[in-house]
Amino acid sequence: MMKQILLLTDFSENSVNAIHYALNLFKDDKCNFYILHVESSKSYLSDDLVLGGNQSIHDTIVKKSKHKLSELIENLKAHFKNDNYTFHKLVDYDSVIDAVNQVKTSKAIDLIVMGSNGVTGAKETIFGSNTVNVIRNVNCPTLVIPEGFLYVKPSEVVLPLDLNDVLNSNAFVELLKFTAHYSDKIHLLRLIPNNELSQELEKDTKYMTTHMKNINYAYHVINDVPMNYAVRCYTQTHDINLSALLVQKEGFFEHFFTSSSTSKISNTLRVPLLVIHS
Repeated sequence: MMKQILLLTDFSENSVNAIHYALNLFKDDKCNFYILHVESSKSYLSDDLVLGGNQSIHDTIVKKSKHKLSELIENLKAHFKNDNYTFHKLVDYDSVIDAVNQVKTSKAIDLIVMGSNGVTGAKETIFGSNTVNVIRNVNCPTLVIPEGFLYVKPSEVVLPLDLNDVLNSNAFVELLKFTAHYSDKIHLLRLIPNNELSQELEKDTKYMTTHMKNINYAYHVINDVPMNYAVRCYTQTHDINLSALLVQKEGFFEHFFTSSSTSKISNTLRVPLLVIHS
C-alpha cells in the first residue's frame, strides 16, 4: 500500500536532514512524498518587488520557491535513486497550520516529518514554534527529527505512559504497527506519581498478555519520578533510537513540552520523536 508522507521544508539544513531521515526510513516502502514549503509575509523583500516587474509579488515568490523545491527534489532523486518514491512539490502562502491541515486532508497524509527547528531563542525552546504548533494543532502522526541527527534504524523505541495513557487505545495500536514494521523492540515506561497504586498496571498486564505475545517489549513501572527525568535516564542507559509520545489530552502535551519541562528534557530529545494523537 502506498504511503502518503508530508515533508515540511524551509530549505534549512535542519529540514533537509529530516527529509533524508524519512527517505532512509521508508526505503523499502512505496511512498508519495509531498514536500511542502510555506511562505510567510517576511518573504516579501524589496528584491522581490524589483524582480517582480509586472508580475504580482505573490507569483514571483511562489515561482522562486517552486524552483528551489525542484532543485531539492532533483538532489533527493540523485542521492537516493529509489523507484518506490514519487515526489510532489507544494508551495503555500498561508499559516503553517492551515497549509498542513489542508494538505493532510486533500492528500490523505499518513505521517508528517519535520525538523525540530533546533534550539532557537530562549534556551528552553527545544522545538521551534512551527514544530510545536503542528504537533499541537494537526491531528496526524508526526515524526520530529532533532537538528543534526543522522539516520539510524529506529530499532529500540521508548514510550512513557502516564496515568492518562491506556494501552487499549487507537494511538497505541498505531504505534505498535509502526514498531512492528520498522523496529525490533519497544520499551514501555509506566510512570506512577506519588507511588500511587493504579488500576493501569493490571490493565497493562492483561493487554500485554493478550495482544503483545509476538512483540519484543520491555515493561517497567517507575514510581514517583518526573517523566522528563525518567525518559532522559532511560534513553541514556539503553540503546534507544526513537522516543514516542501518545497525545490524548492537552494537559499531557503541556506537561511534556512547555517551559520548565522543556529545559529539563533537552537531553532526552537527542533522538527522533514520534507523536501519535488519540
